[in-house]
Amino acid sequence: MIRGAFVAVLVAAVVVTVLALTGDPGRASIVWLGWRADMTAATAVLIVFLGSLVGTLGWRVLLWILAAPERAARARVENRRRQANEALTRGFVAAAAGDGSEARRLALKAADLAQETPGLVRVLAAQAAEAAGDQAAAEAAYAAMLGQPDMRLAGLKGLMQLAAVRGDREGALTYAEQAYGQTRAARWAWRALLEARLEAADWTAALDLVKGALDRKIVPPVTAERARAALLAALAAQLEHSPEAKGRGHALDHAVEAAKLQPGFAPGVVMAARLLSLDGKVGRAETVIEQAWKTAPHPALWLAYRDLKTNETPRERAARLGALVAENPAHRESRLLAVEQALIAGDAPAARERAQALDGEPVTARIAGLMGRVAYVSGEPDEARLWMARGMSAPHEPDWSDLDPEGRAFAYQAADWARLVATFAETGELIHPRFERHERSLSELPELPLNYADSAAFLSTEGDAPHEAPLLHPAEDHGFGEEEPADSAGPAPRRRRSPARRLASGRRAAK
Repeated sequence: MIRGAFVAVLVAAVVVTVLALTGDPGRASIVWLGWRADMTAATAVLIVFLGSLVGTLGWRVLLWILAAPERAARARVENRRRQANEALTRGFVAAAAGDGSEARRLALKAADLAQETPGLVRVLAAQAAEAAGDQAAAEAAYAAMLGQPDMRLAGLKGLMQLAAVRGDREGALTYAEQAYGQTRAARWAWRALLEARLEAADWTAALDLVKGALDRKIVPPVTAERARAALLAALAAQLEHSPEAKGRGHALDHAVEAAKLQPGFAPGVVMAARLLSLDGKVGRAETVIEQAWKTAPHPALWLAYRDLKTNETPRERAARLGALVAENPAHRESRLLAVEQALIAGDAPAARERAQALDGEPVTARIAGLMGRVAYVSGEPDEARLWMARGMSAPHEPDWSDLDPEGRAFAYQAADWARLVATFAETGELIHPRFERHERSLSELPELPLNYADSAAFLSTEGDAPHEAPLLHPAEDHGFGEEEPADSAGPAPRRRRSPARRLASGRRAAK
């Protein structure tokens, strides 16, 4: 209407302007019912314009009056919709707050008002019943959703949760399987089924489930890849002790595939390296560990790397460990291993120099033990005792806790593997069950003499320099078939049993 009036005014203005510029106002005569009206052309144009404008306004007023009932109906509908939205909003808030009675009252009100959104009303009714503790009503509300295709997944999830609350595990899994079987499956259904497979230690079924979820794009590829790597390692640990050679062969294949999928997954890499070594493929085992060290160094990796060969001298072993350090020299574990390498080679000055790179590290029991050994081989027994004292109260490192007192790495129980698969798949991080349970790990502190001994000639009554006891690394095997030479200036050192070299997962009794 506004645009029409603007056009009419514009036309009238143009006509009047043209008439004024020509200097001839023109004449117009109107004869109607015997009446004659003479006027200028400009006047006639203005009369026509005003008449049209009055007529248009009158017509619009008439239409507005006639549309009044329709506007009133729309206003009532809009008011009802506003009240329904308010009732739904307040109802969901009450249900979330646990106010069951208020939520149910608002759900009944919304059922009368929100006829355009029956799905939301049913969801609110179910949640209100749950908040009020009426499980039967909640189950009925969720069951009613199953009849609508767009609400079927929501209904199945609600029924699964109710079944889990009342302890019906089989029923909950049944609902999860039905939801997973839908064309538009939800991640929660896959996760519920995966947790059930993990709890039952059914690694093969869990692998099939992960593959299916990847094919249906329920989970991203990176999550599926991490889950597969952890599951393959768990399956390898399960098959490793199989009495059949075929089972052990499958364990090797699964462990190698896990290391290939996730080189940074230390449990799979350590197991693959150990099984490859047992199969006579030491070179391939070294390559697997070296690739893992580039990605994510872990103390169990270098210990497994060290134990791949047992027929070498300490200097040869140190040189081989140096090649591992070179794969990722800037990493903290590489700096620690560089010190270990110097200690194994018997190079005290190099050990002292490399230990300086650890000055900024927080003092843990492992750091204190390492620094104590460096001080001892450097001829500073008093400093070594100070480090040992600090190590007694220093915190332990989670990664080192993955080594049990016998030197086995990642000797997980089935429940530990289940947690590891779930956590590693979602976050890509390892868990440390032994650290969480405060179980004893491989000793981080060396066996050094802790009792006071004179370390300087002027402190000794006889002026004799103290003898140095042989230094043993808690994880190092010194059993090369040779006896340690006895120090003629002091008592013979104690012969220590070499710890068993079992650095891969294996079954063990719970501590």
